Amino acid sequence: MNAALAALADQQAELLAVVSDLADPDWQQPSRCEAWTVADVVLHLAQTNELASASATGHFAEALDGLVDGLGSAGSVDEGADLMVARERGAPGALVRERWKASATTQLRALAACDPHARVTWVAGQLSAKTLATTRVAETWIHTGDVAAAFGGVPPPTTRLWHVARLAWRTLPYAFARAGRELSGPVAFELRGPNGDAWEFVPDRAPTTVVRGDGAELCLVAARRIDPRNTELRAEGADADTVLELVRTYA
Repeated sequence: MNAALAALADQQAELLAVVSDLADPDWQQPSRCEAWTVADVVLHLAQTNELASASATGHFAEALDGLVDGLGSAGSVDEGADLMVARERGAPGALVRERWKASATTQLRALAACDPHARVTWVAGQLSAKTLATTRVAETWIHTGDVAAAFGGVPPPTTRLWHVARLAWRTLPYAFARAGRELSGPVAFELRGPNGDAWEFVPDRAPTTVVRGDGAELCLVAARRIDPRNTELRAEGADADTVLELVRTYA
């Protein structure tokens, strides 16, 4: 848990460095998220940080009700997120930034106070507090790139992505189930980290599928920010044709 929280704190600091000096017009630049501005992305992160804090303190349902009250039903998680952003869109960028900063601090404190193994409520159902912390690392990293891309580049990959890659590996059964598919058997990831170190995620039983390649590329694929066909990732085995298509790090 401590390692995940340290990674989350570092990732939040990286995003803060991107948005700390933005001028008013910068907040309205289109982000890498389709139809969302920079302000929209940071607002979305503030909203989901608030939900994560509520989850960690046992108040997820009430917090979610407050964010979706009056919005009607959404057909998907993505549609629900879009509706929540649309309802609160329009605040000055500086206020959005301050809301996100406050939510980021509260989120860290709430998660740090949790038993890492405690089951908490999240969008996709129950999960451990440690896993929730890791999903927050993943989402904050994804959206840091979405924001930074509006200004011509994204921060280089760091070893924090180990947590994101491991999350993608551990949640493969969920990703397949969400798509109405079933894994043929265990999957192993044999990846290369940004510093050239080996990131090996190996199941207890012999894998029927193995994914090899760059860890940062795997994370981008799982984040739906790059097509696996445009990477050097390679999969071999029973689910080679689908594992890179379905892998994901979010609900």
